[in-house]
Amino acid sequence: MIEMFQPDFMQRAFLAAVLVGVTAPSIGIYLVQRRQALMGDGIGHVALTGVGLGFLFQANPMWTAVLVCVLGAVVMELVRARGNQRGDIALAMLFYGGMAGGKLLVSMSSQSGAGSLESYLWGSILFVSPGDLVVIGLLAAVVIAVTVGLRRQLFAVCQDEEFARVTGLPVRVLNLLLAVMAAVTVTVAMRVVGLLLVSALMVVPVAAAQQLTRSFAATQATAIGVGVVTALFGVGTSYQVDLPSGPTIVFLAILTFALFSAIAAPLARRRHRASAEHGPAVCDVALPGPSKAGSATAATAGDSSGGPGTAGGPAAVLEGTEPVRAPAGATVDAPLSGESLSSRGLAQ
Repeated sequence: MIEMFQPDFMQRAFLAAVLVGVTAPSIGIYLVQRRQALMGDGIGHVALTGVGLGFLFQANPMWTAVLVCVLGAVVMELVRARGNQRGDIALAMLFYGGMAGGKLLVSMSSQSGAGSLESYLWGSILFVSPGDLVVIGLLAAVVIAVTVGLRRQLFAVCQDEEFARVTGLPVRVLNLLLAVMAAVTVTVAMRVVGLLLVSALMVVPVAAAQQLTRSFAATQATAIGVGVVTALFGVGTSYQVDLPSGPTIVFLAILTFALFSAIAAPLARRRHRASAEHGPAVCDVALPGPSKAGSATAATAGDSSGGPGTAGGPAAVLEGTEPVRAPAGATVDAPLSGESLSSRGLAQ
């Protein structure tokens, strides 16, 4: 077991696996939130053209893939934002054109470059060079800084664009930033997971974490943990059994999802019994807004009148956040548990 860590290429592979395991779920949770789980798959198709350009001009395919992926992601976001009825056709042409262009460019390059295309499609621990590791580290640092530093703003945009726009957030800029970060993540992961499977590492750890967690922060942290563990075990297993690293990592992630799903059912029943014993919980929390008294209130689910609670403004609570009890007439004007979004919190 220890000898597995001695070769230099394995040390680079494990370090790259950690970076990929952190980066992919960090951006994937936002894509899942806005129901764009397959966006990474589409960007992976476009990335093939970037890889082909790298082979053709004898450049580092990772840098050319970054440029092409970013351009493709921006085009995808602009098509999505316009809401054109023919947008799906345009995206399909972009995806298939990216695959076809990549294969043609690789075929025009040297035979050695064409032969190594499979390592970009399915991932290979043997091809993580020191130069690739430097690029992966730099790009991963950028993605992590954006997804963690702008967590509130990105969540607001993914949850409700109209509400985020009302609060003064630059919605279009944040949408483009999210698309660019997804493109960068595809480039980060293509050496370890492969372009055809990178979307799975963005989505499956998040889906697994959602089975057990009830708040956005907990889901993000758990998804990152699942991504790191499955990436490390996948790389180690692929070395021991001589299998492609990408399929091995994704298969382990799917097994983790199945395990978490099996655990989630008894946990849900336990929570239900606990909730029944302690009485009904408050369903929502309101943001400040106009009302007869001039302030917003957050009413409990069962108030003194016996009717449902009312709110003076739109609710903006992170998906899956724990219920919050607030006395009748209390003004909710600050982020709850550090995660709920108020108009003041979004502006920060």
